[in-house]
Amino acid sequence: MAHVTRIKADDKKSEEKPQSTSKNIKKAVKIAKTIVKEQKETSKVKTKAEKSNKKPMPKALRIITAPFRFIAKPFIAFGNYIYNSWLEIRQVRWPNRKATWKLVGAIFLYAAFFIVLVAILDGLFNFIFSKIIG
Repeated sequence: MAHVTRIKADDKKSEEKPQSTSKNIKKAVKIAKTIVKEQKETSKVKTKAEKSNKKPMPKALRIITAPFRFIAKPFIAFGNYIYNSWLEIRQVRWPNRKATWKLVGAIFLYAAFFIVLVAILDGLFNFIFSKIIG
């Protein structure tokens, strides 16, 4: 698997002098080639390992276990879903407490603004229709 370097916004290493565009392009192409090469190597290794580890079950055993596999298949799929979801959640970069409260405050302000807007429009339309009908 390719190695990914994550850079934070306040990282001082990333604030180096900008290089010329042609140097950046050459560097990016070189990095991309090494990543593709690594991915090809790892995919070859995985396929060889998968082929060597998977042996087909004997036919009699497949026939006997078929109903159990049919029953267990949804549970296995659900377990895989939970496992993959957990892997995705671990990759999320969660905001800190201060940023979370800023976002919550922004949501409350947004909701309050539209509550006031809808209340004003409701009162205005109520006044207009009461004058027209009444």
